[in-house]
Parts: sequence; C-alpha cells; structure tokens
Amino acid sequence: MERIRIIIVSNRLPVTVAKRKDDLSFNPSVGGLATGLGSFYDSYNGIWAGWPGISPERLNEKERKIIKTKLIREFSCYPVLLTQKDVDLYYNGFCNKTIWPLFHYFIQHAIFDKKLWDAYKRVNEIFCDIISEIANANDIIWIHDYHLMLLPELIRAKLPDAKIGFFLHIPFPSFEIFRLLPWRREILDGLLGADLIGFHTYSYVKHFLESVRRILGFEHTYGEITLSNRIVKVDTFPMGIDYEK
Repeated sequence: MERIRIIIVSNRLPVTVAKRKDDLSFNPSVGGLATGLGSFYDSYNGIWAGWPGISPERLNEKERKIIKTKLIREFSCYPVLLTQKDVDLYYNGFCNKTIWPLFHYFIQHAIFDKKLWDAYKRVNEIFCDIISEIANANDIIWIHDYHLMLLPELIRAKLPDAKIGFFLHIPFPSFEIFRLLPWRREILDGLLGADLIGFHTYSYVKHFLESVRRILGFEHTYGEITLSNRIVKVDTFPMGIDYEK
C-alpha cells in the first residue's frame, strides 16, 4: 500500500528561485503562509506545489530541468511555472485587485475585469493539470488561499475520489459584500469541490455558509453542506505558530 502523502498547494512555494546572470539561487520565501506551514510540512511525508517566483521566459530548457530536479529532490517541492503575463493578470490582477480588496471590505478599490477573471481561471487550470499528474490515490490534497479558489472543483472533476481540503487565509466577507463579485457562483462552486473548508474565525464560516445558501441554495446542518453525492464540512481552524520553535 502506498504511503499517504500530504500535497500542499499554494500560489508560492516555500522556496523562491532567482536568477542573476547565469546563476540560479534557491532561498526561503518570505510570507505568512510559508512560515506558518513550514514546521507542519517538514514533519510529514509530502510535497508542496506552487510557483517558484521565476518566469519561464527567463530560463532555458536546461535551467528549467535543473530547477525542477533540485526543488523536488532537495526541497520536496514541485514547481508550477507561470508566465509573466499570467502573474500580472492573475496574481497582480484578479487576486490582488479584485479578491483581496473585496474580501477586506475595500469595495472602492475592487476592480471587476473579465480579462483578469479569465487569467485567474487559466492559472487555476494550470495548477489542476500539475496536481492531477503528481497526486496518488491515497494522497491528501490541501489547497491554500484566495489565489486558488477554483482549484478544488477542478481537481474533483479529474479525480472524483480525491481527498481535498481548502483553507482561506484572509477574511470571507458578508453576503452583502460577496454578492458584488460577478463570478460569485463560480467561486462558491470551486470551493465546494473540497471535502473540508477551513476559515480563521466563526464569523467567516457564517458568512460563507450564508453565501452558499443564498446564492447556490444549499442549506447546512452544523456546518455540513449536503451535495448530491457527498458532504462538505465547513469549520473554524485558527492558524497558530510553532511555539517551541
């Protein structure tokens, strides 16, 4: 029987690759998600999939192979290479100019642009293709944050029996705010591809469940949403730190 692995999936890897002239460097990523999950990740047999911080346009074929080999062998990380255009439209665009301000109640700063939304969908599909390649039947796939909210359902469509968790590291807004998003239904459908959805606080759970009920029509019982073929559990999991460390 294959050993169970945890596949952590996030926008960025805990390792950032940089290129200066012809030299490649591998350094720890700066950010709360990588820092907060680092100790947990080190203690499990797993792999981390995400963007290594460098665009493929800056790399030749040999360098791409070196990066992939070193990340997998030395860091148990699997790179998802995104073009600079993808990064600009998906990350700097939809993630940080649409989702982040809207979910933090800065409505006046939120931009609703279909071109940015299309890029968000495209990148989530790229992540899905990678995860579908590397996931085994017994793996637990743990997806993180607002950059990849379509990914649970995309993976579910390809791997119907996959065990999928999702955790949102930012607030989930009230229904009155969330409904302003033109693609609100697609986002909820994407999240409900997971078996377990986690938030930092009870109020975020409450907001999410209300949006699911009012937009998709699914009721819940004690945080469990019954879909046609399975149950999705929604709960509060405040993120902490490795206190001993």
